[in-house]
Amino acid sequence: MTLKLPGRLVLVGAGKMGGAMLEGWLDRGLRGSEIVILDPGPPREIEALIADHGITHNPPVDSIDDAAVVLLAVKPQIMDDVLPTVVPLKRSNPVFLSIAAGKTIANFETHLTGDAAIVRAMPNTPAAVSRGITVICPNPKASAEQTDLCRELLEAVGAVAAVEDEGLLDAVTGVSGSGPAYVFLLAECMAAAGVKAGLPEDLATQLARATVCGAGELMHQSPLPAGTLRENVTSPNGTTAAALDVLRAPDGMEKLLTEAIQAATKRSRELAG
Repeated sequence: MTLKLPGRLVLVGAGKMGGAMLEGWLDRGLRGSEIVILDPGPPREIEALIADHGITHNPPVDSIDDAAVVLLAVKPQIMDDVLPTVVPLKRSNPVFLSIAAGKTIANFETHLTGDAAIVRAMPNTPAAVSRGITVICPNPKASAEQTDLCRELLEAVGAVAAVEDEGLLDAVTGVSGSGPAYVFLLAECMAAAGVKAGLPEDLATQLARATVCGAGELMHQSPLPAGTLRENVTSPNGTTAAALDVLRAPDGMEKLLTEAIQAATKRSRELAG
């Protein structure tokens, strides 16, 4: 389905995540003439997209009078410095969509004032291959139409869910925002364990990566719950059952992941505070 906007989309920050979304929008048929990029130093590949698609790059902010969505994709550490520069965009009553971790709606309202329509989002890095998952939370000023528009834009790079309680985004960060790193660590640990079991390092790495990727794709395509998929490959008293006895021990994977997600959630709250 082709993306349709009631005005222009202003992308503030065209780094890895912003750039991934830009590619998704262009693939979904959004025209370069409908996009404005505000970024003093975009990566070379984004510069190529700007040139190839005729995207407006770094015009005077005061000259943009038809913004429908302002997507804030700069690093959280510089967000407070960037927000005052985009305040003039408010004159066309856009929705401000933030993908910055740890920056609360209240923080944005401090800079943009309480009448600004704001949608806070927590994506994750698989958005770079259009397999991300993003959770959104709008403030009361964001209309249903504006929230749906943000959802449609984010669906260009993966699935989207929504919550009404902004406080849940800290736990979302712990599960899906940081979650890809847990999977990458799993692949690292599997490869290292394979080497200890006697496999050559290159083969152990190949097996671990392919297994993690394949299992993820199987789970993506299958309607079955993860638990059922696990049971389907676990024969009684077999090799998989022996391994799962270790991973499912009281001090095993469930305990470690619970503690890890709690730690990430706690840290997200600290960053927001």
